[in-house]
Order: sequence, then structure tokens, then C-alpha cells
Amino acid sequence: MKVVLQNLTKIFPNRKKGGDDVVAVNDFSFEIPDGKLVGLLGPSGCGKSTSLYMICGLQKPTSGKIFFGDIDVTALEPESRGVGLVFQNYALYPHMTVKQNILYPLQNLKGSDKMTKEQMLERAVEVAKIVQIDELLERKPHELSGGQQQRVAIARALAKMPRVLLLDEPLSNLDARLRLQTREEIRRIQRKTGITTVFVTHDQEEAMSISDMIVVMKKGVVQQIGAPQAVYDSPANLFVAKFLGTPPINVFEGEVKGGKVWIGEDAVADAEGIADRKVFVGIRPEGFILDPNGPLHCDLRAVEVMGRDVSVVSTNANCTAEQVRSIIDADQRKNMNGDVVRFAVKPNKIFIFDKENEERIVLPGQDKIAEAIEG
Repeated sequence: MKVVLQNLTKIFPNRKKGGDDVVAVNDFSFEIPDGKLVGLLGPSGCGKSTSLYMICGLQKPTSGKIFFGDIDVTALEPESRGVGLVFQNYALYPHMTVKQNILYPLQNLKGSDKMTKEQMLERAVEVAKIVQIDELLERKPHELSGGQQQRVAIARALAKMPRVLLLDEPLSNLDARLRLQTREEIRRIQRKTGITTVFVTHDQEEAMSISDMIVVMKKGVVQQIGAPQAVYDSPANLFVAKFLGTPPINVFEGEVKGGKVWIGEDAVADAEGIADRKVFVGIRPEGFILDPNGPLHCDLRAVEVMGRDVSVVSTNANCTAEQVRSIIDADQRKNMNGDVVRFAVKPNKIFIFDKENEERIVLPGQDKIAEAIEG
């Protein structure tokens, strides 16, 4: 089921007299393709959960429209939209067994959707097998692990065979190992069912690992939409560049002058055809190449060996953070001597952003790199 959001806006009135209203979502337009998994990504308060709740009908938009296929569902109640919603805290009924939790939404179906007891049981077993909990049907929630409870919540949402599956930060209550396992399960389930799925998270690694597309949001405004790798490799602005990536991108105060990108006294990239201006220079940690003759010099602070890779911790007076973190191949360690390290920079891992509006300025040749990624 294709989902189309047209100029979706949600404004919450300020409860304090004389205060400004809160614009939670501002003019959000997006088409979610049929059968895809889309991640809504951003920090707390960016409007991603509000967007999800408007899609499912729990929140009414201040303006704008929502379409499921060609049908305008903006004014429809949640139960009439054919959506399945999985909450952050699972919201399972503790006194019911797993089977009863899955059956519950089916028992409330009415009219032409009403099912016989045999049909409901068959459906419950079917979705339990999809999420691999069919051996746990007689247990109660307190007898399950966090990952198993999450699977029950997903099974319950799938039981009605929804047109759209909505997941609101479903992994935030799990430990690191379970998060990894469960997000892989979510992707497997989504591919198996083919249900259009919207996944809300503030964890960029989660969103990038399982989503077909991601929507990066900030203060209710969409910053960038695209395939996860394409957004990572070609960020639209400084916020997106800083939000995506672990370790985060290294950001320097710099300038474009005479057709070169300068960090302090180091000319680190070509900028032919770009007018002289003050800029922020972002370099991904994996974009550094140890080179005794490299243009960028930093003061070495520490070397952290991580098996295959080495993390070089250094400082630079122009860096906006306290330290510069570079990820290099372990074989490159032989190129480190003394207290100063010099780097060359990979041209596809360096980005510049206008100092005033923080929008990205594309360096020569990077548009071709972006086209190759998207193609």
C-alpha cells in the first residue's frame, strides 16, 4: 500500500498564556512506496513520532492530507485505516497468554471483516510462525524475554493483515545484543510479508541498517530523504552530515580561497569554480589516509587498535570538537612517526557547508559520485 503525505503540518497550541504554539511537523510531503520499509529518523522532538501518529490516525493534522493508495484517509478513525501499530513499550495485556494477545484485535472485527473462531486461531498461529514465537503461544508476557515480547507485539499488529505497519521506536527497551537481533527480525518479517512499513527511531545505525529509505528530520522539518547509503555519502546539509555516522563526522572551521579548501594553513581539497567564502569542512572518520606528505596535519594524542582497523585520535586547532577521530587500516600504522600525523583526504569523504546557512556546497566531481551512488 502506497502512503502519500501532502503538506502535512501539526501545530500544538501553547498551554502558557502568551507563549508561542509548537510546530511539531511542518509541511511534510513524501510518498512512501508500496511494500517498502521507511525509517523516520531524527533527535528527540524532531516530529517523527507525531508524523507516525498522524499516519495511523491517533493525531489529527492541523493541515495537509494523508492518502493510502488513492484513498484520502485524513479524516478516518484509526480502526478504519487498516494499520498495525507497535508501541515502544509493547503494550501487551499481562493477564493474557501470547495467543490471547494476538487474538484480541481479531475478536473486535465487525461486519464483513468478522472472523470465525477457527479462522482467528489459524491467523494467530500463522503470524506467530512468521515472527517465530509459535512455540510460546501459551506463555504470558512476564515469562518472555524483551525480544520475545517485541515479537508478540509485532504479531498482534500483523494479525489484522494491515495495509501499513507502523513501528514507534520498537527497539529502545532492548539491550544492545537484542536490538541487533530484533532489528534483523523486523527486516526479515517486513520482506516476508511485503507490508509497507514506517519505522521511527532516533538511532541512525538502526535506521540505516534495515530501511529502504530514510527521512531525516529536525524540529519538524524534513532535512533529507533518500536511500540510507546515498544520504550518508551525500548529505544535504551539516545537520544531516553530523547526525549520520559512527564515529561522527569531524567538522573543521575552514574557508574556500583561490580554488582550494583550506583548514587553517592546509589546502585539503580542490574547489575550482566555487567563490571564496567561510565554510565548515566535514571529513568522515574513514576519509583519512595516513600520508607523510599529506596536506592536513594534526597533533597525535592516541592510537586505539581495534583489530582490523586503527582509530587515530588527534587534535587540530580548527576542529569544532576537542579531538579528531580517524579510522585507518591497521597496515597504515607504519606511516606514523613523531607527535604530528599528516593525512591525505579521500575526495568522496570530504564535504563543505556554507558558514551561514549550513547548506552543502558540492565540490568538483562530487555530483558524479552522488549519481553513481543513486544509480
